Amino acid sequence: MVDHDALTTTRDAYDAAATTYAQLFSDTLRDLPLDRAILGVFTEAVTASGGGQVADLGCGPGHVTAYLDELGLSVFGVDASPAMIELARQARPGLRFEVGSMAALDIADGTLGGVLSRWSIIHTPPSEVPAILAEFGRILAPGGHLLIGFSASEDASHPTQVFDHAVAPAYRWWPDHLAGLLRTAGLAEVARVVREPQPTDRRQFREVQLLARKA
Repeated sequence: MVDHDALTTTRDAYDAAATTYAQLFSDTLRDLPLDRAILGVFTEAVTASGGGQVADLGCGPGHVTAYLDELGLSVFGVDASPAMIELARQARPGLRFEVGSMAALDIADGTLGGVLSRWSIIHTPPSEVPAILAEFGRILAPGGHLLIGFSASEDASHPTQVFDHAVAPAYRWWPDHLAGLLRTAGLAEVARVVREPQPTDRRQFREVQLLARKA
């Protein structure tokens, strides 16, 4: 069951912060070579498995959606925040952006070659994440790939930890625990990239990106 209060709180918070968020983050990939590299690996994995459409879920103002388009993928963005989607459409009118919830996507079963979820699950209450991962598995075609990013918990005995996020309540995940939930959803881990915190980072958390494939 979806916690509509949590979803509404997150959506409203991102609506309010949308303009500032877009100004702060629209050019961040330029300074993140490791992120560009894993997005390139994701692109090659999707292409090698037959291609197909890719959904950027939790796309925000659409800057990563646009980057995947530049890499040659047939990509569209989905976000729960109408304000974010409006900014994405204004900035990139040639791309498709839709308002939607990861918990109930208006996408047919088994139709996508790839799903990108960059830090888009962090605001979801942990009890609801398995259903969202199942939704990712539902929309992926056999052989399709998921790239999911999140902040890492540091304690295996506490697989999720709340942290202070500037926009809305958020959670960190023990990487092996989330990988296990992916397996339950029919998504087998292919690779894992871990970025250690840097001295200039506001939050001293490890960042993890898991690449998984639907059987």
